[in-house]
Amino acid sequence: MPLLNKEQIKEIIPHRDPFLLIDEVEELEPGVRCVAKKYLRPEETWFQGHFPGAPVQPGVLTIEMLAQAGAVCSLSLPENKGKIAFFTGIDKARFRRKVLPGETLTLEIEMIKVKRPIGIGKATAYVDGEKAVTCELSFAIG
Repeated sequence: MPLLNKEQIKEIIPHRDPFLLIDEVEELEPGVRCVAKKYLRPEETWFQGHFPGAPVQPGVLTIEMLAQAGAVCSLSLPENKGKIAFFTGIDKARFRRKVLPGETLTLEIEMIKVKRPIGIGKATAYVDGEKAVTCELSFAIG
């Protein structure tokens, strides 16, 4: 059973369909760590064009999913309620395996440096325990 469902996630971050890209949160330590899930349904619109006949999850969308997990982590702090987490940088991004329709992404982010209102999180996306994407994401709370 998830800790937070999509409706509860929407109470924390401002993202809405079609750009709310996480389905549930499994673990949350506000301001410290978050683990979320994204179920990659074969009917996701991006699979139609990336690539016809050989659909693959776009890496940039996986990074956005990790960023949204980071936003849940940061914006779940009481002092950040109602604010927005803005991307300020992506470093050390590595795409380690193809991610395919029907797979589930486990999205983990841990804050490694926070000096309000700026922060950096170490993020990893997994499929069945195998690393798919790793990166460091920086953000500003505004």
